[in-house]
Amino acid sequence: MSAATQIPLDLPFRPAMAAADFLVDTSNAEAVAWIDRWPAWPVPALVVHGPPGSGKSHLVQVWRARSHAVVVSGAALTVEDVPDIVGSDWAVAVEDADAVAGLPHRERALLHLHNLARERRASLLLSARRPAARWGVTLPDLSSRLRALPSAGMAPPSDTLLAALLAKLCADRRIDVADGVLPYLVARMERSADAARRVVAALDRESLAARRPVTVALARAVMRQLEGD
Repeated sequence: MSAATQIPLDLPFRPAMAAADFLVDTSNAEAVAWIDRWPAWPVPALVVHGPPGSGKSHLVQVWRARSHAVVVSGAALTVEDVPDIVGSDWAVAVEDADAVAGLPHRERALLHLHNLARERRASLLLSARRPAARWGVTLPDLSSRLRALPSAGMAPPSDTLLAALLAKLCADRRIDVADGVLPYLVARMERSADAARRVVAALDRESLAARRPVTVALARAVMRQLEGD
């Protein structure tokens, strides 16, 4: 190994997930407004939907911190667990709630959760990739209840939001970037928060391995590597 090469350690980092770290623009403003309005929702449940990387999980964590909600996964939801879930707090968030669609036992669990939350006057936040009407739910009672809920969409980030997100992710990892790097990346990368995380992680690894600052030249090399992968 040459003196100029350093093996990067795969150390975990803690992303900033507080409300102050959530970046807002037209792509997510409607969903953010709903979260800000809680607990004064017109009905006690809300569906937030958007593509992967649009910020749904971060928004759920913002709401969890505010409401002290318990957070569960739609893919792991069971009827047997519902009484304990609703009984543990007065606010519940179900991430990837659309994962219940087409699975009768999961659909029954979500219906039971919805009904019990309403009975106990608990707030319910459901996150999903698509609006509830497009989940493909087969249980009629659940389908009708989901379609009646208010819904807030989240879109892929705009140029401004994507640049701000890249800057935030670099700050989370304490990466200094040269002028021109962020505009270069925004113009060439996939438009999602997930892609931004992959790009910044790759920049971090390459910068550490080569002991080089994050310049446009390094960003160009990283993008070529990611495109090749």
